[in-house]
Amino acid sequence: MHDIHAVILIAIIAAVTMLLRFLPFLIFNGNHEVPRYILYLGDKLPYAIMGMLIMYCLRGVSFGALAGWLPSLLAVAAVVALHVWKRNTLLSIIGGTALYMFLVQVVFA
Repeated sequence: MHDIHAVILIAIIAAVTMLLRFLPFLIFNGNHEVPRYILYLGDKLPYAIMGMLIMYCLRGVSFGALAGWLPSLLAVAAVVALHVWKRNTLLSIIGGTALYMFLVQVVFA
């Protein structure tokens, strides 16, 4: 009985995800002009989301000890440097995360 509930739940989640992904194409299928505020949001929201993610990641940084803030600072610098160098968001995030984990678990352990 639990297997059926799991399958139904996964099917509902997949359907809602697909609907949310396809909805913009259904609304703006070439017959309608995209409103200016949608274009504005598409241009500005990625920067706002990245700013929120930075604040979320750095919210628990403690400046009481070097090990509390230096790994975070170096990881953020690595993310910025990688992104300026390669312009690849995924590479920047993975590189910064890997450096942070290395610093926290090996260098400042």
